[in-house]
Parts: sequence; C-alpha cells; structure tokens
Amino acid sequence: MQRKKHSAEFKAKVALEALKGDKTINEIAGAHQVHPNQVSNWKKEAQAGLVECFSVKRGRKNQQHEADQEALYSQIGRLKVELDWLKKKSGLSL
Repeated sequence: MQRKKHSAEFKAKVALEALKGDKTINEIAGAHQVHPNQVSNWKKEAQAGLVECFSVKRGRKNQQHEADQEALYSQIGRLKVELDWLKKKSGLSL
C-alpha cells in the first residue's frame, strides 16, 4: 500500500481545524480521511510554527539589516574614492 502525500495547504487546513477545538481530533480525522495521530502531529507542528513565527523580531531585524546595508555602501564608497586616488597618484589608468 502506498502512502498518501498531502499538500501543505491540506495539512494547514486540518491543523487549523484542530486548533480551533470545535470538533474532536477523531471527528476531524474522519472528515478528512486521515489517521487521528496524523491530525495530532499536524496540530503540534502548527503550534510550534506559530511560536517561532511570533518569536522573530521582524522590525528590529529589518532595521538592523538596513543599518548594515548602509554601512556597507558607505564603505564601498570610501574604498572606491581611495582606489581612484591611488590610480591617479600611481599613473595607472584603465
């Protein structure tokens, strides 16, 4: 017997239904023709994913990324000016 492969959308739909708590795990499993243990596993994965989703500080991370990018651009600019000055002083021209 070959295993069924469920899409991410299907798993999310079933897990969300389990998280709502309106129906029992067995009712959800019967309605979607999956094993109750599978529904429980998807529910646990969804809960873990939610915790991870909200633990990331998106605003701070984005601000830090922009600050790092600005620092790198200014360093590139300084290095380009230095390179141009050194080329001029050495007489090299490309």
